Amino acid sequence: MARPHSTRYTVAALLLLGAAVMILASLGQWQLRRGDERRAILAAIEAGRKQAPLQLAPDTDPAGMTPWRAAQATGVWQPQFSVLLDNRNHDGKPGYWLATPLLLDADARRAVLVLRGWLPRALPAPGQAPGQGPARPSLPAAPEGPQTATGELSLRVPRLFEIWSLGGSDQSALPATLPAAGGNVPQVQNLPLDAYAKATGLVLLPTVLLQSDGGADDGLVRDWPQPSVDYQQNTSYAVQWFAFAGIAAIAWLAVLGGAVRRMRRRGPQA
Repeated sequence: MARPHSTRYTVAALLLLGAAVMILASLGQWQLRRGDERRAILAAIEAGRKQAPLQLAPDTDPAGMTPWRAAQATGVWQPQFSVLLDNRNHDGKPGYWLATPLLLDADARRAVLVLRGWLPRALPAPGQAPGQGPARPSLPAAPEGPQTATGELSLRVPRLFEIWSLGGSDQSALPATLPAAGGNVPQVQNLPLDAYAKATGLVLLPTVLLQSDGGADDGLVRDWPQPSVDYQQNTSYAVQWFAFAGIAAIAWLAVLGGAVRRMRRRGPQA
């Protein structure tokens, strides 16, 4: 007669190993999906960069504003509407992205938002007590008169995850109107184009220009982060998870086979 505790252990082992097979296999499938996503991103980057450079104008067709496409815009900087995007690191150093609109048509208030570059977070001012916050960074002056900015297009300002947004409040929201009171440059975590257009009163093109050129002495770094497109790494991880799932499946079969052999040795019970 089979011992009850032996049967319980066998059943528990089969359940645990069966669950392990399903979980490990699902992790492998997830890595394959991540690899497909990265392939799609790589294809979008290559397709955008193969297109001819686009000259942005007030009446440019939005259909041509493909992400990663080289583009150029000529207009007048509007530094009074500048915004600093906080928590943007470069080479491990904390800092900001400086976003400033370039006015393309003064009469229609038509503009394109330009990410001008990265600048480091300022050190605390001498004598500043802890908890009073970092010193405000010194922003480079925007050249006056008609200027031309060259770079690559993006559908939006790249976002950072905001934990507080899960609770329904946004600690980094824009002021209701820009320029801000006192002439201070707002520091925000993320910058949706619709909210920014409402605050400034500008009519923005449905794209963002990540500037690649600029004055050599403006102190801005224009080394924009690139998305990860290493889909081979995901494939490698998927193979590992599937291998672990295969080992768990072999163990499941071994436990089941051992249980069947023990039952056969005991033979039919009266």
